[in-house]
Amino acid sequence: MNKRSDIPRKFLSAEEQVRLGEAIGAAEKRTSGEIRLHLERDVPKRGAAKDDPYLRAREVFAKLGMHQTAERNGVLVYLATRSRKFAVLGDEQLHQRVGEAFWNDIRDLMAGHFKEDRFVDGLAEGIALVGERLRDHFPHRGDDDVNELSDEISY
Repeated sequence: MNKRSDIPRKFLSAEEQVRLGEAIGAAEKRTSGEIRLHLERDVPKRGAAKDDPYLRAREVFAKLGMHQTAERNGVLVYLATRSRKFAVLGDEQLHQRVGEAFWNDIRDLMAGHFKEDRFVDGLAEGIALVGERLRDHFPHRGDDDVNELSDEISY
């Protein structure tokens, strides 16, 4: 791995990575929704993204196969660590159910933490809020609920 691609991994300590993985696992215990966290150094200036975190999140969402969940209820939390740009993106079916206010609440919660350089707190609380809010639309199905996507942070 080259030094540029290793930068996002160094953004979080090993303990913080564990904390965020546990936050994803805890959030997914409330819902059948699938949550992923993706970090990279910068929003690429190539392709459709052109420094736009939302467009980049859409590219990553597709690359990670998040649209392939059975209920189309995947959520991606995307953060470009150096530029501090981020986006929270859900599958189209999920977006139709939860509406724009859902995404704005999560964005505002996370942005408040990020302004104070508390990125791990913002990510963890944003992920927890996603799980809490998704519970109403996509409740956890007990033993029948399968974890369709990895809970590991992608880089």
